[in-house]
Amino acid sequence: MRLRQPDRRSCGAASLVMARRLARPHYAGLVRDQDTFAHEAATLHRRLTSLADTAGGWQVPWTRALGTPPWAVARELRLLTGVPYAVRVVRWRRRAWSSLEHVAPARPAAVFVGDRLLPRHVVLVTDVEHEHARTYEPASGLDLRVARERWEGGDLRLAGWDRPWLVVSPRR
Repeated sequence: MRLRQPDRRSCGAASLVMARRLARPHYAGLVRDQDTFAHEAATLHRRLTSLADTAGGWQVPWTRALGTPPWAVARELRLLTGVPYAVRVVRWRRRAWSSLEHVAPARPAAVFVGDRLLPRHVVLVTDVEHEHARTYEPASGLDLRVARERWEGGDLRLAGWDRPWLVVSPRR
């Protein structure tokens, strides 16, 4: 079954729900249908944009209509994996691929993609295998293999967006 983001603003939260499903098999067993996934993503989106993060720590609030802020994604991935995460600007596309080199199933990365003007969508890279990145695309709910050439050429074609902007990945 394809698990999709519930609305146009919750791609970041949907990617994080998928990361939690991958990291915690018990949670994956509880969140296995579209209705439950949509509820979890909507709930997490509200939390990621509020004054308190999922661990109860203070965070800068964010307007929900603008999606998920990168610092909240980094904090949530750190809480989930126990590994420090960094937000890297990768407007130079070769940097996008090199920022994914430490990704593994237990340490996924979130990538903010968009057009030439703005980042507009968040996807989750769950593994890097040779010259491909396994990528969960929350608008379609598909698990895709995206070739290195597409990352470096700015031709991602992920939910209509081509260019990587930010990578939230494990620190080196």
